[in-house]
Amino acid sequence: MSTTLVATSGRHSGSAAARRLRREEKIPAVIYGQGMEPISVVVERRDLRNALSGAAGSNTILEISLDGNIYPAVIKEMQRHPVRRTVAHVDFLRINMSEELTISVPVVLAGEAKAVLAEGGLVDASSDTIDIVTTPANMPSEITVDITNMQPGDVIRLGEIKLPAGTRALGNPELAIVTAIAGSKAEADPTPAAAAEDAVPAAGDDKSKS
Repeated sequence: MSTTLVATSGRHSGSAAARRLRREEKIPAVIYGQGMEPISVVVERRDLRNALSGAAGSNTILEISLDGNIYPAVIKEMQRHPVRRTVAHVDFLRINMSEELTISVPVVLAGEAKAVLAEGGLVDASSDTIDIVTTPANMPSEITVDITNMQPGDVIRLGEIKLPAGTRALGNPELAIVTAIAGSKAEADPTPAAAAEDAVPAAGDDKSKS
């Protein structure tokens, strides 16, 4: 599924021009890809926010409408203001719908690991995202990992995760993605040896005087 985003060409370069655009709630951007010269464009901040509001988020396939042409694209990079964290610049990568690309997809935990919770433990996502290779047509918005049957100490590794058809993971198959951390119910009680030691009088304490 793709989303249309309207862009405007012919923007001026330079930091002063970029600041002026941002004050007008517009974002400077560039479209580039194999077989084309980079195109400097402008998109409305509100339009970009709406285009990325679906489940796929920043992995949404965009159909950028520019001067009567349509450019299928994904976001390659979003630069943000260091303090306000608002989007300051966007790099759009033009894609071929039949060619593979590499994206980072969020990991979502599904179910409840009752055996882990019963022991006072917790389930931790060791990695928030998984890098996968996929075609745009098969691009998932998230990778779901079922934790229902996990036991304390269990680890779900990258190679064990079932991925959607038409995708494959990048990275070491032994990489830990989800870990069930065991809880500790042990109480700090005095040891019997320590208690016994306290009860034994020191040598010579009970000697009778002659």
